[in-house]
Amino acid sequence: MSAKQLKWIFLTILSLIWGSSFILIKKGLVGLDPFQLGSLRMIFAACFLLVIGFKTLPTIPIGKWKLIILSALLGNFFPAYLFAIAETKIGSSISGMLNSFTPLNALVLGGLFFGLQFKRTQIIGVSVGLVGSLLLVFTGSDSGASSEYTYIFLVFIATVCYGTNVNLVKKYLSDLSPLAISTGSFSAMLIPSLTILYVTGYFKFMHVPEVQTSTLFIMILGVFGTGIANLLFYRLIQMSTPVFATSVTYLIPIVAFFWGLLDNEMLTPLQFLGACIILCGVYLSGKK
Repeated sequence: MSAKQLKWIFLTILSLIWGSSFILIKKGLVGLDPFQLGSLRMIFAACFLLVIGFKTLPTIPIGKWKLIILSALLGNFFPAYLFAIAETKIGSSISGMLNSFTPLNALVLGGLFFGLQFKRTQIIGVSVGLVGSLLLVFTGSDSGASSEYTYIFLVFIATVCYGTNVNLVKKYLSDLSPLAISTGSFSAMLIPSLTILYVTGYFKFMHVPEVQTSTLFIMILGVFGTGIANLLFYRLIQMSTPVFATSVTYLIPIVAFFWGLLDNEMLTPLQFLGACIILCGVYLSGKK
C-alpha cells in the first residue's frame, strides 16, 4: 500500500476515534470532575503505551527529552483538562466542532515560528474547511447548549496547543518512531497526572458506582482515543504535513453528528452542506 493511500486510511481511522471522544468525555463528566477526567485519561493512555512501548524509551536521545516533555504538555496534558473543563458548560458536539480550528492554527504557527512552507491549495483547503466548520457550529444540533465565551475560548487555547505541537513534532521529532514519541510523552506526564488525581480526592470516591461507570468510559477514551490515536497521529504527521494531519479535526464534527443520528437526531440541510464543505477542505489540504 502506498504512503498516499495509507495517510487517508489513517485520517479516516483517527476521525472515527476522535469523533467519538467528545461523547466519552460527556459520559465521563457524569461521575468525575474535569481534573479527575483529564488525569485518568492521561494515566490510562500512559499505562497502555508503557506496556507496548517501554522498550522504545532508550531510543530517545537525552537531548530530546525536553522536546518530548514540551510535546506532551502541548499535545496531550493541557488539552485533556481544557476540553474536560469546557464540556462542563458547552455541548460535546460544539466542542468537537470548535476543535476544527486546529488546522488553521497549525498553518499560521507553522509559517510564523517553524519556517514551514505550505502550498496555496493547503491554505485554500484550510479556509474552506474552516467555513464548513463554522457552518456546523452555527447550525449544530447542540445549539441549545450553553455557549459561554470563556469556555469556548478554552477549546480555542487547546487548538493552539495542538497546532503548536504538530509543528514541533514535524520539525524536531520526525527522526523518532511514533511509539517512542507517544510512550515518552505519556510516561513523562504520568506522575503529574497521578498527583492531580490524588489531590482531587478521586480515590475516596472510586467505589461509587457512578464514578466507576465514568471511569470505564475514560479508560476507553484513554486507551483508544488517546493512546492508539496518538500513535496513528504522529505517524500521520511524519508521512504527510502538519496541515493535512490536523485536517482530521474537520472530519470529527461529521462523526459526532452520525453519533447523533444513532441517537435519533437528524441533520439539517445546512449541516449536510457544512459536512460536504469540510470534506472538500480536507481533500484540498491533502493535495501535493
